[in-house]
Amino acid sequence: MAAEETSPKPKLTVAVAGASGLIGSEVCALLRAGGHEVRRLVRGANADVGPNIPWDPTQGKLAPESLAGVDAVINLAGRSIGTRFTRAAKREMLRSRLDSAALLADAAARAKVPTYVQASAIGYYGPRRPGELLTETSRAGSGFLADLCAAWEEAGNPGSDTRSVYLRTGLVLSADGGSLPPQLKLFRLGLGGRITRAGAYQSWISLTDIARMYVHAVTAESLNGPVNAVAPQPVTATEFARTLGAVLRRPALLPAPPFGPALVLGREGARELVHTDQNVSCHRVMESGFNFSHPLLEGALRAALA
Repeated sequence: MAAEETSPKPKLTVAVAGASGLIGSEVCALLRAGGHEVRRLVRGANADVGPNIPWDPTQGKLAPESLAGVDAVINLAGRSIGTRFTRAAKREMLRSRLDSAALLADAAARAKVPTYVQASAIGYYGPRRPGELLTETSRAGSGFLADLCAAWEEAGNPGSDTRSVYLRTGLVLSADGGSLPPQLKLFRLGLGGRITRAGAYQSWISLTDIARMYVHAVTAESLNGPVNAVAPQPVTATEFARTLGAVLRRPALLPAPPFGPALVLGREGARELVHTDQNVSCHRVMESGFNFSHPLLEGALRAALA
């Protein structure tokens, strides 16, 4: 039983941006299951229906008074990075994150919201850090995603009066999105295998655990600043492929050709998202009392594919 679930907690009002996304929908469901009130930040004609909070980050529109009485803000807003890295796509990835983070952080500060939790990613450390154990105090890396994550965290800073947490998320395992579905197609055809260098480390987390970690970050007052959101047991690319093959009862013998990911994501996207080597530590979040539902890869994959 996770520490954050062992003692009664006061019911909270939590505003969530990016509530309809893969992680956001799980976070909202978990908050509601815990008896908390969820207020979704919504754009469009029906944005002010019910408990929704209307906003438009592209226009810089969010009334600080709409966050009155809110105990925490969770910011998951931002364009998906799982796409070809064209100039236009990279510009939208950056602007969608910086605009929403700056707007939300400012409104949270003005409304005196006590807690602000924002998405970030282990891309902060750069795509390839072989031989290093990466902690929250490790230096920032280089590359597009490293620059994006650093700027994203800086933009989402409400100031010292608000407790702010930035969850640097690893590879999220889900059959409904992220990096796993393209691999599933190949494995089910008997064409699966590792997608990058054999000994390269992949730091992953189950969808269940990343959602639970957002709720934990809201309630765990000891957490502040960047927090690595990865499972305790990173694996090499070879180990990942073998485990996925075993779960699917399919062979894992055919490494992806180096040019394969580049055809889908472009050369830069393949370097940043696929040909990575990041051994990331989750020691800090475990010290705060978080226990993983899926600490091992096989269990996480079975849960994702159930």
